[in-house]
Amino acid sequence: MRIRAGLLLFIPIYMSFTLYDAVFGTHWVVDGNTAVDTYDTDWDDNIIYAVNAIKRTYDYTVQTWVLWYALFEMIAGMFVFTSRFSPTILIASILASKQEPKWKPLVPKRFAWSLGSTFIIVCLVFFNPDVVAEWINSLFGTNLPTTFNYMPYWIPLILVWVCLGFMWMETVLGFCVGCKIHSLLVMMKVLDEPCEACGNIDWDEIRRKNEERLKREAEAAGNH
Repeated sequence: MRIRAGLLLFIPIYMSFTLYDAVFGTHWVVDGNTAVDTYDTDWDDNIIYAVNAIKRTYDYTVQTWVLWYALFEMIAGMFVFTSRFSPTILIASILASKQEPKWKPLVPKRFAWSLGSTFIIVCLVFFNPDVVAEWINSLFGTNLPTTFNYMPYWIPLILVWVCLGFMWMETVLGFCVGCKIHSLLVMMKVLDEPCEACGNIDWDEIRRKNEERLKREAEAAGNH
């Protein structure tokens, strides 16, 4: 999980720079070659120039596909079957093949990845407000605006930094914030307690059975 989190860490880093540029970057593109001195100054004695400037347009196609891939990774990790299709799980498994596995319950991880999925969906809505508004309007007959972004910029900006912090702690410190939140909700009785069998998994027995299975498969392959 730590190796996989390290691989996925590049996504929130990339999105944080994108969001910073979208929110705090200039919204105008100035052609410096057209600057002409007006021989006038403002109240602070700054020289005023006349220039050609155009309103900056944004194309978030690449960012949208990156977010869709991140959402796929979050969902794929929640289930054993879909995890086989995750490139990061495959790469992390290869890189960790020589290390002793440290087994952890899956339910808290599913909760953590559900939080990550929620963050990603919010960012998808922020980058594609017109598309989402058209979907909602067609489904529910509402009149959400399709000409401007109705989501406050600070929502995805905060969430992407929260996601970056969570994944950094998972990668560097091995501390899963989502798992701790899940444990807290269980203590508060918001979520049900795990069953007794799930809370007392014999990982040594599972490891022994896996080794026996791999041995039988190797012997069967050798006989052929």
